[in-house]
Amino acid sequence: MSDSKIRHIATSSELSALFSSTTYVAVDFYADWCPPCKAIAPLYERLAAQHAVDGVLAFAKVNVDKVQDVSRTHGVTAMPTFMFFKDGRQVAVNGQKMIRGADPQSLSAAAEKLGGLAKKRVGAASA
Repeated sequence: MSDSKIRHIATSSELSALFSSTTYVAVDFYADWCPPCKAIAPLYERLAAQHAVDGVLAFAKVNVDKVQDVSRTHGVTAMPTFMFFKDGRQVAVNGQKMIRGADPQSLSAAAEKLGGLAKKRVGAASA
């Protein structure tokens, strides 16, 4: 999918650069061998297509087997794990600092919340 809105992170410096350039970042920590990860991937793709805003809200994926230092840094022990960041710091969205497991309802709600915050930020910047 060349038109994907998802950023595939290959190194910790790539994730740091994304944190520096983007206010809000949702990160999907996944593994290729993980069936629940594969099951929720199309939803994450749709949410990214619907809510991503360049420089304001990004959706990223980190393969825990290929970028082990990043998953260790963030304490990822189960896949998938979704985390949310504002200005590079982990934050809670809808009261959850992370979503462990393939939970479509919680993930959709978190993406909607971040999407709303991103739209407000864009609206404020253009006003």
